[in-house]
Amino acid sequence: MKDHSVPDIPVPGLPLALIPIVLTIGLLGVQIFYYDDFTPHIPLAIGFGITALVGWLQGYRWKDIEAGAFKVLHVAMPSIGTLIIVGMLVGTWIASGTVPMLIYLGLDMIDPSWFLAAAMLMCSMVSLSIGSSWTTVGTVGLALIGIGDAFGVPIYWTAGAVVSGAFFGDKISPLSDTTNLTPAVTETNIFDHIRYMLPTTVPAMLIALAVYLVVGGAEGAGGDSLERIELIKQGLADNFSMGVWQLLPLVVVIGLAFFKVAPIPALFTGVMLGGGVAILTQGATLHDALTYAHSGFTIETGTATLDSLLNRGGVTSMTWVVTLMMFALAFGGALERTRCLEAIVGAIMKRLKGFRGLQTSAIMTSIATNVVSGDVYLSIALPGRMYKPAYDELGYSRLNLARAIEEGGTLVSPLVPWNAGGAFVMGALGLTVTAGDFSQLLYIPLAFACWLSPLIGILYAQLGWFSRRAEPEAPVGAAVAEDLA
Repeated sequence: MKDHSVPDIPVPGLPLALIPIVLTIGLLGVQIFYYDDFTPHIPLAIGFGITALVGWLQGYRWKDIEAGAFKVLHVAMPSIGTLIIVGMLVGTWIASGTVPMLIYLGLDMIDPSWFLAAAMLMCSMVSLSIGSSWTTVGTVGLALIGIGDAFGVPIYWTAGAVVSGAFFGDKISPLSDTTNLTPAVTETNIFDHIRYMLPTTVPAMLIALAVYLVVGGAEGAGGDSLERIELIKQGLADNFSMGVWQLLPLVVVIGLAFFKVAPIPALFTGVMLGGGVAILTQGATLHDALTYAHSGFTIETGTATLDSLLNRGGVTSMTWVVTLMMFALAFGGALERTRCLEAIVGAIMKRLKGFRGLQTSAIMTSIATNVVSGDVYLSIALPGRMYKPAYDELGYSRLNLARAIEEGGTLVSPLVPWNAGGAFVMGALGLTVTAGDFSQLLYIPLAFACWLSPLIGILYAQLGWFSRRAEPEAPVGAAVAEDLA
């Protein structure tokens, strides 16, 4: 149905549509790489202004551009709210002893030689069962960061394993919002969609697992840190009361997520429980609990490593990330409202010849939309809407399109720092870029499962493997089995 609130203005020409994207990417490059300053906020804000100017030249009014930005921001408000509440969660869960106890138990139970593989598998299972990569990263992933640090594993390796596992589970869980959005956009069955993703998902995860096993078993990945581990365990035991009550917030949040309670109320329940447990078991006052939720937890244990692990969280810790998301989303919304993205996708589709180019283009368009718009939902919905007729015309199943936009959308989202997914990962795990030190962004290439899956999808498209034609009467499982044979 046509949106009558949007002016009936033709799609811009390709050169005009590319102007705001090219200039914004250029500004981002200068800011990040020339000045060694990873603060993309103002380049994205300028990009929004350039897009508004391009829209004005097309005939749009300011209220049209503003409406486009607010539309995407409105859709993303649950994600922004989730991010803020995770900041509160981190502060209260450290204060309650929940995170310290998870770190303590992990140091006892996990062998450093296979830590990275264990981190990936643990996050995979949790995310698959609850259907939320963000909840997994903000709870189990946070504890794994502390465990990895104690083992002497660089934070970017641990973050890569956490992201690989968490977003793998999100991708194939029937409880996930993006896994439900994708078949809704492409008009396919959700369980057929999940089964049809397995040919790319399983190899990507196996390769990632193999890499993490090899790296996790390498000498130095915790082998020389026995004294450090004991020092951290002793510091945790000296400063926190640890028992069954400390596990209550985690168990309740995972239970609520499993029963499909929305993320914001589920996580906020965890915040309240964390504050309550801190008051009842750690000697915190009500004012302390409120302060931890707002400003983060602070402690001086006398051990610098332990202090760096525990002094974090709070609403204020997410301010940088939330403002970044808002600038990126406003920019993406303006690009969509002025139909610049539609013009670029349309130009690509005119040049496509055959299924190989179509499938590859669908994956790459989702990736590019993730990078440009900062919104995972737009990276699924836009190419999903635009490419459907092309698959029907060529006689290929829309399940191919569903797999393409899930891989380029859901899995690439955490790899773009100014995307909602990437911003969340950086904020929740405490990844920072300071004084031109970009080392913690190495989690991006080390999240192997996230970028291997779309690459395998492109390879299949070029080879003609797992490229099902439109045969509504044939079940997907039979088609996959036939391809494997």
